[in-house]
This record gives sequence, structure tokens and C-alpha cells, in this order.
Amino acid sequence: MFGMLKHHLHPGVLLFFVWLCHLMEHQKVQAGNCWLQQGKNGRCQVLYMPGMSREECCRSGRLGTSWTEEDVPNSTLFRWMIFNGGPNCIPCKETCDNVDCGPGKRCKMNRRSKPRCVCAPDCSNITWKGPVCGTDGKTYKDECALLKAKCKGHPDLDVQYQGKCKKTCRDVLCPGSSTCVVDQTNNAYCVTCNRICPEVTSPEQHLCGNDGIVYASACHLRRATCLLGRSIGVAYEGKCIKAKSCEDIQCSAGKKCLWDARMSRGRCSLCEETCPESRTDEAVCASDNTTYPSECAMKQAACSLGALLEVKHAGSCNCK
Repeated sequence: MFGMLKHHLHPGVLLFFVWLCHLMEHQKVQAGNCWLQQGKNGRCQVLYMPGMSREECCRSGRLGTSWTEEDVPNSTLFRWMIFNGGPNCIPCKETCDNVDCGPGKRCKMNRRSKPRCVCAPDCSNITWKGPVCGTDGKTYKDECALLKAKCKGHPDLDVQYQGKCKKTCRDVLCPGSSTCVVDQTNNAYCVTCNRICPEVTSPEQHLCGNDGIVYASACHLRRATCLLGRSIGVAYEGKCIKAKSCEDIQCSAGKKCLWDARMSRGRCSLCEETCPESRTDEAVCASDNTTYPSECAMKQAACSLGALLEVKHAGSCNCK
């Protein structure tokens, strides 16, 4: 292979590579190497900075920072980075002393006697002890449980309102100036109504609402929804037309027109190809008086029929 390279490379370039390899073998890393974490195999991983003393490396106080003292060639250091990490790894922190994990977390020694930051939100000032509805539409047993979920990877999660998440705005008390709105999936949310919308300069922004009213823009539709307290939804883009069937309505890519026989109007809907496995408590009674295993299954049936189906109530049609 080396002989092949000699025929294809300029002698000067070849000489440079030989010199570089020689330099990598003999150039030593001074002081030691600073790493960002220690792996489960005990080796240092994710190189932060070569040529660092332990004092400099550990000065940040960051949990996980580790150090290796080996004075090794850069080529060896490169192999460590690519493969299984640096041996003889010395963690900067071996106890929880002076470890700052940040807000909502605390340091705890794990089963391998290593310090780790775990979620431990301060719940001492929480006055409401009952369930709360999160901004993700899920019910948490209390605010402390929600704060733990927020810490574990949902930084935008907050309390929406006190009590279980509801399907109606009845008994929902929204905080501050926010207003309760029921969305198209019949879930109650607390939102802040934007009462001022920018002036519309293009007719391309017009939307036809599911109520048969033309809205100047998406902002105007959201404002009307907020003030009404329940979802209006978009039937299709552009001004509302007097359609005789779905053939008169042009839907955007990925959507299909479903005909609302009761209102003699068409609506563009997103059709899902598959539905997740449904639980027994997810059954719904639809507007065609048929029980479907879930709302998703109902929407699938609507797309197959080309006819609009809406939820009459949760559960079997035989229950009410």
C-alpha cells in the first residue's frame, strides 16, 4: 500500500505525512488530560482538554469531570477518544461534598458508591396537595410529581390548572388572565387570548372555519376560538365557498375532504394510516351512533367513508 501511495503522492506530501506520524508518536501531552465523564467501564470519556493539571481540570466543580495523569503520545490519546476511553480515570468528585447539581436536583451516592445528581424538587412551598393538569394534557397526582417529570426531560412542562385534566371547561379555574378553551379533541386547556392581530395584507392568509365563517388569518381564528371558549378549527385554506360536495373543495397536501352531511359543508382532515393499540376505556360513541375502540379509529373510519364523524360522548353508544 505504501508503494502505491509513492506513485500517487508528491514526494513532499509523503514526507510531510511521515514527519506528522513521527511527531504524533513523540509529542507528549503535558500535565494530564481533563475528561467530561467517567463511563460505566471506569474509563474517562469525552475529552475536554489535554495538557491540564488535576487542579485546573477539577476547578469547575462539575459532577462527572474526571482526569488522567498519563503522559502519553497524542496518537494514544486519539485512540482513547475513538474507542473505549482513557484508563486509570480519577474522578474529580468522589463524594457529594460541595457538589452543586443546580435547581431541583441534589447529589446522591449510587449503588456503586459514585456521586450522582438526581431529581429532587423542593415541594415544601406547594399548598395545593391534589392532582394537577399539566401543559402536556396529562394528569399528575400532585404538583411535586409534575416537577419531577419536568426535571427528568420536560423543561417546558408547567401546571395548567388544579385538578385532573378535563374534557369540559366546567369547574376549570385558569390562573391569572388565561381563559379555558376546549380543543378539537375535547380537552380543556388554559390559554392567554391574544386580542390584537396584525393587519392582513394578503388574501392567501384567509381561512375558512369549521363554523362556515371566513377568518382574515390564523391569528383571527385563534382569537375567536379563545373568546368563544371552544375549538372552531380550520375547514380549509382560503375563503369559504358554497360547495355542493367534496369535489368542489381543494385540500392541502396530506389532507382529505370529509363531508358534513348535517351542515352541508366540507372539511379537510388529516387521515392517520395506523392507530396505536387502544385501551377499553378509550372507546367513543360517534355521530353515526357507532361505537369505535378509540377516537383515532373513528377518524380512520371517517376517512374511509369520506364523511365527517364526531364524538358524541365517551364510551359505548349503548351506555347512554
